[in-house]
Amino acid sequence: MQGMAEALKLMRDRFDRLGILLSGLCAVHCLATLVLVAMLGLGGGVLLDPAVHRVGLALAILVGGIGLGLGIARHGRRDPLVLGVAGLSLMTLALITGHSPAEAALTISGVALVAFAHWRNVRHLDC
Repeated sequence: MQGMAEALKLMRDRFDRLGILLSGLCAVHCLATLVLVAMLGLGGGVLLDPAVHRVGLALAILVGGIGLGLGIARHGRRDPLVLGVAGLSLMTLALITGHSPAEAALTISGVALVAFAHWRNVRHLDC
């Protein structure tokens, strides 16, 4: 039974770290898009493609659901999941808002909440 618990902890840790990494990459993508398109007029076709945002949101939901769900199963604290859902909600709202400064603000706020949720999930298990 101890081996199974360790395997679940390792999987949860990996999903939380992946969630933090994906959140960071998303924030970099948003900022790079704003700079490249606004300042240089480059990359709009690829960086602003709605498919990139849909795939990113789908990955965030998948990784967040697994990582944060495993955290609840392990430590029983729901606050990381609540933070993650709030962040994913902001990201979803950004996706339906369309390309604008509001979209960037919503997305960056959302990914920051998701990253913080994964970090809290890791911290709950380290206590």
